[in-house]
Amino acid sequence: MDVLPNEEEQMVKNLAREFLEAECPPQLARDMEKDDLGYPPELWQKLAELGWLSISMPERYGGQGLPLTYLGLISEELGRAIAPVPFHSTMVAALTIAEAGTDGQKQDLLPRVCSGNLVLSWAFSEETPRYLPETIHCQATEDGDSFVLNGTKMFVDNFVASDKCLVACRTGPATDDNAGISLLLVDTDSAGVSQIALTTLAKDKQSKVAFDNVRVPKFNLVGELNQGWPIAQRMLDRGTVLLCAQMVGATRKDAEMGIEYAKNRVAFGRPIGAFQSVQHMCADMILWVDGGQLLTYEALWKMDQGLPFSVEVSQAKAFCNDKCEAVVRTSQVLHGGMGFMMEFDLHLWYRRVTTWTMRLGTSFEHRARIARALLDQPGKVRLGMNLEVPA
Repeated sequence: MDVLPNEEEQMVKNLAREFLEAECPPQLARDMEKDDLGYPPELWQKLAELGWLSISMPERYGGQGLPLTYLGLISEELGRAIAPVPFHSTMVAALTIAEAGTDGQKQDLLPRVCSGNLVLSWAFSEETPRYLPETIHCQATEDGDSFVLNGTKMFVDNFVASDKCLVACRTGPATDDNAGISLLLVDTDSAGVSQIALTTLAKDKQSKVAFDNVRVPKFNLVGELNQGWPIAQRMLDRGTVLLCAQMVGATRKDAEMGIEYAKNRVAFGRPIGAFQSVQHMCADMILWVDGGQLLTYEALWKMDQGLPFSVEVSQAKAFCNDKCEAVVRTSQVLHGGMGFMMEFDLHLWYRRVTTWTMRLGTSFEHRARIARALLDQPGKVRLGMNLEVPA
């Protein structure tokens, strides 16, 4: 296994960085924090024209069919630039449709995703924000040729910008093998759908979404009825590792800003980077970012190879949760008081990395998942996100 980028991957990464440095200054992120939509449609169209939205989509539906590592590289650079675009939510939902959707759903939706004409979101979390089947209470009942959906979803990313939302709901009673869960594609402008904007640390667009007798055509079912849990598990894993890539990109940029400041900030007649304690802090930051990057691309590589990947995903997220947060805190320490000022750009990266560490599983949950895999079947791993602590 080689998790380092090859020549073609490095070229993609370099081009993405050059584009985002020109098109996505920090001021854009500030502007989009106050914007109702939360992203600039013009920039979104440019991403589509560059092929970023189609990079890992199936070729027969307008995509390029490249490995997920390429999507990780794009996610990393978008994180580095803290680009305010609904990339993560759209790609996670689109990849799930590409995996489990019907031919009709793929033919209808995926070309529109690739062209930038369709923004997607997905909804899993409810009152209990853990990624377990028993936390899903949003109910869908059959009524003729439709499902009638009722319930509430929390922390739905980019719902206000999306055209369709992939909703995990309960369509049958709970069983020992986690049956009874299905995935439905809901038009966000359907009658009975409402949302309340949530105030987040990152000031991004997350919503509390309520479904009140929302009618969803049965042809919007993704996967088989009552058999959606394994699909949801893989969706969560892909979302988690792509979020890790974003975190790594943003954290590396934050570390670079801290190190550059240490080189130029003079105290007691010399740059603070000349002090050994500061040098150790800078070295730790790079070690932590490199570690998170290697673990993230190991998980992506295993996904591409069709190998078990759940433990690797949890290793990456647990490590990034702890160490990416440590990096941005260290960078704040290097900058002193001004690093905590809202007007200072470093604060933009700090807020986003800190927020991302709290999404898609805490360090405790992911460590519990790793422990369960080790204790249940040493040497083997379990697909999907089962974050219960072993009895």
